[in-house]
Amino acid sequence: MKVELFNKKNKKDLVSQLRSESFDRITISFYKYINIDNIEILRDYLYFKWTKLKVLGRVYIANEGINAQLSLPKHNLDPFLKQLKQNEDFNDLKIKKALIEGESFYKLNIKIKNEIVAYKIPKNEYDMNIVGKHFDYKDFNDAIDDGATVIDIRNYYEGEVGRFQNAIVPDIDRSEDLLPEIKKLLKGKESKQILMYCTGGIRCEKASSYLIKNGFKNVNQLDGGIIKYANDIKKNKVKSKFLGKNFVFDNRLGENITNDIISNCHQCNKLSNSHKNCNNSSCHILFIQCDNCEIKYRGSCSEKCMNFNKLDEQDQKKFLKNKEVIFNGTNSDRLRPKINNIFK
Repeated sequence: MKVELFNKKNKKDLVSQLRSESFDRITISFYKYINIDNIEILRDYLYFKWTKLKVLGRVYIANEGINAQLSLPKHNLDPFLKQLKQNEDFNDLKIKKALIEGESFYKLNIKIKNEIVAYKIPKNEYDMNIVGKHFDYKDFNDAIDDGATVIDIRNYYEGEVGRFQNAIVPDIDRSEDLLPEIKKLLKGKESKQILMYCTGGIRCEKASSYLIKNGFKNVNQLDGGIIKYANDIKKNKVKSKFLGKNFVFDNRLGENITNDIISNCHQCNKLSNSHKNCNNSSCHILFIQCDNCEIKYRGSCSEKCMNFNKLDEQDQKKFLKNKEVIFNGTNSDRLRPKINNIFK
């Protein structure tokens, strides 16, 4: 019997299938840096086992470890965890649960990668056996109060809608540009206390090792990232030092940690924290759009994209073939916002 190891349904069918389910789902994430041999075998095994449990999500596997964001039926969580921990390498995985549920994933996609976070730095620039000290929510808050330097180990568009108070947010769109940039931004602070944070903790692991390798003496990272922090402060009824929304890389595009809106609509500059992908599939740029502009521009990032969407398919193909139109998404990964100085 041949086993299919990838999805063949279109998005419309997948969405319809998800919305017809009679059970609730839970969104979880986990990662681990560990040497993995035979990654192709592991990939096929996980896909086969997880499909049976109706698991959806995005998983990266590399020789250096695993990084997973998943949606699964609540009633399958215990069987899933039991099955996962049958692999002795995954016995100590720290599972993080989403703070706010929603339609996070529509299919299961397990990809083999060179790295589980694509920093693309030379191997002599880090040592995964030596990483920053992991701080829980309380230690992290206390260190902020003590004046530690806080730096966001995420892309700018993530920090735009939510970040820790007084955090340094690198103006970076791609992971491969991040580590050299944070080293530059932290120059002169090699002996100072550094606090790093990211969505779920994974990006801080190699980033902290990189900083230590480059002479930083007091490097610390938020254990479990913003996801665990949000759950911990809620459970312990502690006031959040993270303001706004935590951007997530699934169909929800974010979880509100606090009700603060610290970003602006990229079109009218009114307060908004709703990320969208341009409704013009030939552009598809990521940007922030308020409800009024969503109606005005029909979910597009500009009048150009809105008008292009009004054309019939043949005219669209003609313009694209003749390169008669260039969209925002052609030249950038995101629209550049005006800087909001709420923290200053």
